[in-house]
Amino acid sequence: MVYDFHTHTFFSEGSLSPLELIYKAIINNYKAIAITDHSGIGSLERLIAEVTKDCALAQAHWDIIAIPGVELTLVPAAAIAETAKQAKELGAQLVVVHGETGLEPIELGTNSAAVKSPHVDILAHPGLLSLEEAATAAANGVFVEITARKSYSSRNGYIANLARLAGAKLLINSDAHEKEELLTAALARATAQGAGLDDHEIETALEANPRLLLQKLGLR
Repeated sequence: MVYDFHTHTFFSEGSLSPLELIYKAIINNYKAIAITDHSGIGSLERLIAEVTKDCALAQAHWDIIAIPGVELTLVPAAAIAETAKQAKELGAQLVVVHGETGLEPIELGTNSAAVKSPHVDILAHPGLLSLEEAATAAANGVFVEITARKSYSSRNGYIANLARLAGAKLLINSDAHEKEELLTAALARATAQGAGLDDHEIETALEANPRLLLQKLGLR
């Protein structure tokens, strides 16, 4: 089974509707998918309401866990905690924060603010992550992403090693914008192997940690 907690639809940079993306995920043998379109404070309410309806419809008729979420992107670091809290209050079941990739002008301090927030679930592609931030993620139960997205994957090995040293929990996510970018079981495993994870770490990232996250979200 495939678990993927970071995807995009036509509500942000993707090309498919939430239902289209969810159905394509079923074809790829997904057990769970989170729809996490880019958002700031202004679009939270509308985005969460619309995605929640589609996820509920998908779950009512298809064998998949469909999770309405958001990816907070270019939110001021000082506002991440409050914005994540508001997203949860508006019904987002999952909050992802767009990390400091090193490739984009993301405000320094974003990674730190994300891993300190009790309302953030995943720090996505956090290329400039520090060991201290990885340790904070571990202490606060924030999952750290190993990404299958090629533009961000060059630092996967670095992220994996920091997580190993700090005891942070890793997830393999697609950051898919198109149906062709969704995970398959083979791609998820190859991404984990490419990050330098050993066999036990791979199974933990692909199976155990997704189940822990679902349990945290009250979805198991």
